[in-house]
Amino acid sequence: MAPNEGIFSDIVATQPPKDVMEPHGSNAFALNDGAASQPEKRLSVYDEKILEASRASITDSLEYPLPSDEERTTLRKVADSIPSVSYWLCAVEFAERASYYGVQTVFSNFIEFPLPQGGNGAGAPPDGTQETAGALGQGEQFANAFVLLFAFLSYSVPIYGAYVADVQLGRYKTIMIGVIICGVAHVIMIAGAAPSVLQAGKGMAPFLISFFMLAFGAGMFKPNIAPTILDQYAHQHEYTKVLKSGEKVIMDPEATIQRIMLIFYGLINVGAFFALATTYCEKDVGYWLAYLTPGILYFLLPILLIVLNKHIVKKAPNGSVLGNVIKITGMAIKQNKFRLWGKGYFDAAKPSVLAAQGITTFNGKLISWTDKLVDDTTRTYAACTIFLYFPIWYNNDGGIGNILSNQGAAMTTNGAPNDLLSNFNPLTIIIVIPILSYIVYPMLRKYKIKFGRISRITFGFTLATISGVIGAIVQWRVYETSPCGYYASSCSVGTGVSPISIWWQIPNVSLGAISECLCNVTAYEIAYARSPKGMKAVVMSLFLFNTALANALGEVLTPVTVDPYLIWIWAGLAIALALQTVIFHWTYKKMDNDEFMTYEDDRESLEEYRRDSVVGHVDSSAERDSQLQGSDKGNVGLTAI
Repeated sequence: MAPNEGIFSDIVATQPPKDVMEPHGSNAFALNDGAASQPEKRLSVYDEKILEASRASITDSLEYPLPSDEERTTLRKVADSIPSVSYWLCAVEFAERASYYGVQTVFSNFIEFPLPQGGNGAGAPPDGTQETAGALGQGEQFANAFVLLFAFLSYSVPIYGAYVADVQLGRYKTIMIGVIICGVAHVIMIAGAAPSVLQAGKGMAPFLISFFMLAFGAGMFKPNIAPTILDQYAHQHEYTKVLKSGEKVIMDPEATIQRIMLIFYGLINVGAFFALATTYCEKDVGYWLAYLTPGILYFLLPILLIVLNKHIVKKAPNGSVLGNVIKITGMAIKQNKFRLWGKGYFDAAKPSVLAAQGITTFNGKLISWTDKLVDDTTRTYAACTIFLYFPIWYNNDGGIGNILSNQGAAMTTNGAPNDLLSNFNPLTIIIVIPILSYIVYPMLRKYKIKFGRISRITFGFTLATISGVIGAIVQWRVYETSPCGYYASSCSVGTGVSPISIWWQIPNVSLGAISECLCNVTAYEIAYARSPKGMKAVVMSLFLFNTALANALGEVLTPVTVDPYLIWIWAGLAIALALQTVIFHWTYKKMDNDEFMTYEDDRESLEEYRRDSVVGHVDSSAERDSQLQGSDKGNVGLTAI
């Protein structure tokens, strides 16, 4: 232990005498529900270590020297090193997304089309034909509705999964539960796609059971994996460092978190590209193999997570943070006389402001939050309002539901699967991610060119708008050249397809993919950086929920997502996104220059701890052990909120 480190422990473990704290005695008329008469708990050894884990140690200033104001304006900002366990957790996400997208990609054809005449009975069409693979034969609208329902459930259940993680079980345990549920779902799905089951017309029941289980398991997994990966990067504040080249630089947490999320999103799409294999499996062999292939990869996940268990920094659940944010919201509404928004809206809920008005309790209990948490709540709500702009963008990225694969089915494929081109989305992302991470963003930082969070999302929205316009143009040309004109989707005249090649979908798919690298990755950064320390998964789930809202919008439009209206399904959403992009940039452009992350200092950490101890929000022994285990591994510095 460094000589000065014991000083802090002595200070926080020592209580001043009561006659010093209250030289004139306690005030019997104080509105504190008797809190003043309750002796403040003396910090135990466990509590001292917990508090030490939430603050920068004195020696941090030597190992991680803070940059001066001049250095912040002159030195180049670079990404810090990434812990190896973060890469392994990204591999976990890769395997989960490979299974998710691998099966989701073939759902549309599996549900919409019947077993092909003259096929092998497993869902594959006869060789050398333009027919499409299929199994259940429920039609386009039914298929479109279930594709959207799957996505809706997969991105709405995360709210529950995040609550369980942040408040009850912790993120690691919740991830394991999701993995087990999805593993069972894969087994049922593979069995239900057996040729004998499909030929007997009994494939619907096992498919639906596995369908809902997979969506629920994904919802438990998805909101927790990204915060867990970022938690492994412990020292989340800027410091200066001299590189081997002799250049002095600033190790920037925003650049580091951005790079981690780019790698994370890149591996998501390496997994998504696995869907290319399943589209050829359905076309050439059948659905049993299309579901088995990603299933095999998925079955390795529990083993990998068990191996990583001892190396992962785990954050214990902390329900008091979510509870306090709810209380802050209620107090702000009350103090603002039920007005729902306005400048400085949440300042009215700050304990310092309330104390000036003589208010020290909320619902009969001593106020248990800090001014800092009120500021963090303001930042969190600002992030969540940004997320509300994403549903229309999502529906421009590849179109609503199965509209892209439906368009492909009406084009000349020359034996390629009609949903082949959707795989160019992850392929484009895999190519673009390293370019952004190692060339574009470092170059922009080197030349001090600001390309902030709002600017990146705005540019991504613009690319998706162009993508939607291209989708509308291609759909118009398909209608104009199809033997069945504006009823091209179910055409059986002649070849049944337009002479336009399916490869004309590439510009649409690729631009949408690039927009994801700018919009989704930035939203992951915002969700983590602008959320309180005990609500990382909850805020992440609120971002993911906007994908569910996008699919709900798609469900609403399902009745008109049919011939001859498909041009306007593409064009209408592109127009809406263009208008939204202008409003979005004008509303949030100042956020490009605000603070990326905020931090607690020693006094705030101690104040928050003592508030919790007075009102009875003391961690259980099990939670203490969990936090100690995480702090021993990570030795976190300033607590990033």
